[in-house]
This record gives sequence, C-alpha cells and structure tokens, in this order.
Amino acid sequence: MRGWWAALLMLLVSCSEPNEVSEHTLHYKQAKALSSFELYDQNNDLVTEQALLGQWTLVFLGYTHCPDICPMTLAKLTNVYEQLRDVYPINVWFVSVDPKRDDAQKRKAYINYFNDHFKALSNDHAQLFPLVRNLGLIYAINNSDSNDYYVDHSASVALINPKGELSAIFKAQFLPNEVPLINGELIVEDFKIVSSQYTE
Repeated sequence: MRGWWAALLMLLVSCSEPNEVSEHTLHYKQAKALSSFELYDQNNDLVTEQALLGQWTLVFLGYTHCPDICPMTLAKLTNVYEQLRDVYPINVWFVSVDPKRDDAQKRKAYINYFNDHFKALSNDHAQLFPLVRNLGLIYAINNSDSNDYYVDHSASVALINPKGELSAIFKAQFLPNEVPLINGELIVEDFKIVSSQYTE
C-alpha cells in the first residue's frame, strides 16, 4: 500500500505546475503583442518590429551619459548573453531614450565597449514614448537648458519572445544605499523557465 501511495505522490508531483519564476520576474503567461515601431541602430540602419522575429531579445532603456545604472546593467547583460547564446537565439537591445545627445556614432562607440553584437537604438520621442509604454517601462527627461542633465528611466529589462511579443520583465532589485540593478544569475534562471513554457 505504501508503494502505491508513493507512486501516486510522484505522479502528482510530476503533473504539478511547471517551475515558477522568481519574485523579481514578471512573467506574462499570455504574451503581449507589441505595436509597430521604427528605430535606428548604431549604424543608422532602420530597425522595425520585424527585427525581433526568430530570436529572444532583452531590451534595456538607458543613455550614454548615464553614470551608473546603464554601464553596470549592460555589463550584467553581457554576462547573461554569454551564458545563453550557445543554446538560445538571443540578442540585447540597448534603447537610448536621450536622442538629443545620443547620435548613432555615440551609441556605436558606447555599445561596442560592452559587446558589438548588441544593438544600440534610438529615435525621436514620438517613436520612443509609445514603444517604451508598450514594453511596460518608463522614462522621463529633465527639462533643463543645460547639456549636462540626467534621464530617469526604468532599470528593468524587458524580454521579447521570437514572435515579437512581450513575454516577461526582469525587475531591478532595490537595495539600501545601492543603485537599482538586475540580478544576472536570476535572469539566466528565469529566462530558462520562461523559454521552456514558450510555444510557437
């Protein structure tokens, strides 16, 4: 009798819910469609939503004058990319929300420091605002007349699936006396869970 109960218990465990992502990841079980958009990459080539198809894409907002969150996050995303790239078709998009200062040449020099396989994109705010809102992220620019200004932006990273839909948001961790940053190891673990539940 005990053997029968043990076998039943194992069967129930094997049929239970699949692994859940950590509390730092918002996983959309029903992925969200993205509206059309137009951005320009670091080579000044036009990039639309079609470029998202056929691969997983990690999208991070920022700007090249960012003093801490952006370079630290891109360093973490470089490590995440290196851990996943051999198994998954994946890329990283750095979307600059400071088009006034971040022209294509500046974006190229900036992103090449981290990984020249990544895309560094931008466009005017008429294109950026709807896309960022569509991704569930935010940004705001100080209306200072000075050329030395800060841009407030989400520190989280959006995950787009190979159908070009928003599958998850990897949220930044807020620790006392530290800038908000993603956890690279958690992203790798949670990405594998999200991708394992993805269906074509």
